[in-house]
Amino acid sequence: MEPGLRSSIHLDGGAAPGQLRFLTCGSVDDGKSTLIGRLLFDTRGVLDDQLATLRRDSRRYGSTGGEVDLSLLVDGLEAEREQGITIDVAYRFFATSRRRFVVADTPGHEQYTRNMATGASNADLAVMLVDARKGVLTQTRRHAFIAALMGIRHIVLAVNKIDLTGFSEERFESIAAEFRASAAVLGFRTMQVIPLSARHGDNVVASSANTPWYAGPSLLSYLESVMVEPEALSRPFRMPVQWVNRSGLDFRGYSGTVASGHARPGQRIVVQPSGTEAEILRIVTMDGSLPSAGAGDAVTLVLDREIDASRGDVLAAADAPAAMADALSARLIWLHDTPLAAGREYLVKLGTRSVPGAVSRIRHRIDVSTREAVPTDTLRLNDLGHVELRLQAPVVFEPYAESRDLGGFILIDRLTNATVGVGMVDAALHRATDITWQALDVDRAARGRLDGQRPAVLWFTGLSGAGKSTVANLVERRLHALGRHTYVLDGDNLRHGLNRDLGFSEADRAENVRRASEVAALFADAGLIVIASLISPYRSERARARDRVPDGEFIEVFVDAPVDECRRRDPKGLYKKADAGLLRGFTGVDAPYEIPDAPELHLRTAEAPPEDLAEHVVAELRRRGVFA
Repeated sequence: MEPGLRSSIHLDGGAAPGQLRFLTCGSVDDGKSTLIGRLLFDTRGVLDDQLATLRRDSRRYGSTGGEVDLSLLVDGLEAEREQGITIDVAYRFFATSRRRFVVADTPGHEQYTRNMATGASNADLAVMLVDARKGVLTQTRRHAFIAALMGIRHIVLAVNKIDLTGFSEERFESIAAEFRASAAVLGFRTMQVIPLSARHGDNVVASSANTPWYAGPSLLSYLESVMVEPEALSRPFRMPVQWVNRSGLDFRGYSGTVASGHARPGQRIVVQPSGTEAEILRIVTMDGSLPSAGAGDAVTLVLDREIDASRGDVLAAADAPAAMADALSARLIWLHDTPLAAGREYLVKLGTRSVPGAVSRIRHRIDVSTREAVPTDTLRLNDLGHVELRLQAPVVFEPYAESRDLGGFILIDRLTNATVGVGMVDAALHRATDITWQALDVDRAARGRLDGQRPAVLWFTGLSGAGKSTVANLVERRLHALGRHTYVLDGDNLRHGLNRDLGFSEADRAENVRRASEVAALFADAGLIVIASLISPYRSERARARDRVPDGEFIEVFVDAPVDECRRRDPKGLYKKADAGLLRGFTGVDAPYEIPDAPELHLRTAEAPPEDLAEHVVAELRRRGVFA
């Protein structure tokens, strides 16, 4: 065992420890599925009908000659069986007289790194496999790093296929020394190295006579005995509220799973973020009331008075509340085929609360093989990066190193509802909190009355060449002739000044729209009719622009023309460049445009002259009472 790592092995026949959640990981074809299959088979966790199916599938898909292929007990997908690899995360349950187990078999291929991170997020221990013939590989180091990143503090290095080296002690010790040196900086609290053969069962369930030089426990013996202490029990009380339980006219409780610490009747708690305090009256479960509840317990808390608390709030110890922030530093694993763009808005789900937010900055990408920081302006599928998050409202959090429940989060695409990223909070970003909004005596309505109009933001969106700028210019000419005070914010014009520092990466284009949104909001506050003309391809960006002004002031104008018509017009020659491969990421060619769901105005420029469409916009402003 590595010096400095305390042993958690208890082989004295004492009280059985609780359930253990562990995962197997490592490089491709190191024998992860076979190892789990061996554990299931040798602990009699395989039913007769499963065994019959296994024998049939072994003849069809097996890679062990005429023997039963135990890996097929876990590799359930058709593609996995045909290719002999693990793609998805497969969970299996088994038990011995000493312990219950939940095991996750995670893929070894680099392109499925996100699946491995998923399995690690709920595991207490990792069994890292290496092929004794190949030794420690880049993927071994990558998985060890991700396991540590996801909060796993206990690891077993299973040197598999030791039989194929002639049960070489020298080879085993060499691999063990290399892995220990590599993993020394990752913060594992316990580390056990075991030589084994998953196919033949050596040192899996029982010690093998083929390795007389190894005096340690078998894998199962170790897993049955290792104590993975729930550190959350020693921390202050926290419980995210999952739902408000109103099971009767006279009953009101707050249900959730205790994330850390203990709850006891008589204890003072505070509701975050509101700050309301109360006292725990009872701790209720399906089996009756409890004298206390600890981390991991699912309970309903009845308080001594009715308070305003709902899903997303956190109940915390009144004398030690959790931190709150609307700006966070975090590490993020990107899970989606479309790269991350800084500035684009997502839903950030932390605990039981979801708030709109964006990755405001990508500090760097982390090379998980070398652990070096690499400068970048985006994250691609399976990339791990260090980022900064800006949220629209404060969230209750704790660093991930202290709490997975209040330190882990996911990013959700607001359009598709797909999970696109998983992250771990490091700390709050300290922002200026002593700045207050200066009240002004002259407000937007007063400024508008001086001009005989109400503020409004006309947001023209559509493909390049659809006619946005043409119609927007005609609308301003008409309004100017009517004596109205206006200003046009054209996307190209802004790039000559305010946005001249931005390029055309997805992140820079998102920032271009964000800045335009802020300027439009300021000009509307000045009482003007603002006419913004930008492609603004994403619904989330346009929704954020709408949120910057009061209800009723934002008018989304979808300037619609078929892409073939836009390509024919091509006023700036951009489609020609994009089609020739000289312009990458061009909206409508190799970058998406998200059509507005319900725009206030829909202008089809291929069906009517721009002058008529401009009059239609002006008429809509009259109808809305923007001016008489």
